[in-house]
Amino acid sequence: MKFTKMHGIGNDYIYVNGFTERIEDPASFAIVYSDRHKGIGSDGLVIIHPSAIADFRMQMLNADGSESEMCGNASRCIGKFVYDKGLTSKTEVTLETLAGIKILSLHIGTDGLVEKVTVDMGEPILKGLEIPTTFDTDTVINQSVSFGDGISENITCVSMGNPHAVIFTNNIDKLDLPKIGPLFENASIFPRRTNTEFIDVIAKDRIKMRVWERGSGETMACGTGACASVVAGVLNGKIDRTCTVELLGGTLTVEWRESDNHVYMTGGATTVFEGETDELIMNN
Repeated sequence: MKFTKMHGIGNDYIYVNGFTERIEDPASFAIVYSDRHKGIGSDGLVIIHPSAIADFRMQMLNADGSESEMCGNASRCIGKFVYDKGLTSKTEVTLETLAGIKILSLHIGTDGLVEKVTVDMGEPILKGLEIPTTFDTDTVINQSVSFGDGISENITCVSMGNPHAVIFTNNIDKLDLPKIGPLFENASIFPRRTNTEFIDVIAKDRIKMRVWERGSGETMACGTGACASVVAGVLNGKIDRTCTVELLGGTLTVEWRESDNHVYMTGGATTVFEGETDELIMNN
């Protein structure tokens, strides 16, 4: 089976062409091959399928085998994958996800390959029950919550097709995310668990972010998390609607456009290497 290793500012996945390859058990595949010591090493698995309602369909699994609704960094990489490999000649591509159809605008470099991708992420979901959280309110903004182990934080919740809890704090470099991340991810107020973003506001047009991703732990970047964080920053009056987001793996530009209420994310996509495997390796 052929695969491609790609990353969007450090958020790395194994990409498989579902038009020509078939994985019988994607969840087990994701768990085994995402292992960074015994497998390929990744934040998860992305399979690119045919779609009856869009140009392509994305199936995305986290490193623990759980399926996610949407991944912003992966969607940019899909845009590069399908164009660079000749699966499309379009520079505007529609992508079916579990969070709806996303529109990818491809920016072609001087080498004829995709350099950057802008993703129309759609409208943010702000209603508490729809995110989902257990809060039956129109918004969850700066809500004080106790997470156990003596930890209480004010959170702002946003869904970009998947749930996010955004926390504005200081000195995010010193946070012990492996210790505190699971407390947020698995808190009872999040029926489907949550991704958690920790934000330092640098300026009105720049924030710094670390993320604990549901099912994967801390990752180098999270596209939907960057979008959710900009929305949360605007809702709290901390930043402008267009903002640069600094992540461990690089930067993204995010705009929450007032004219259509959609969030637009622009960033790079990189092919790391191509590979081939004969069979599922044993995780022992």
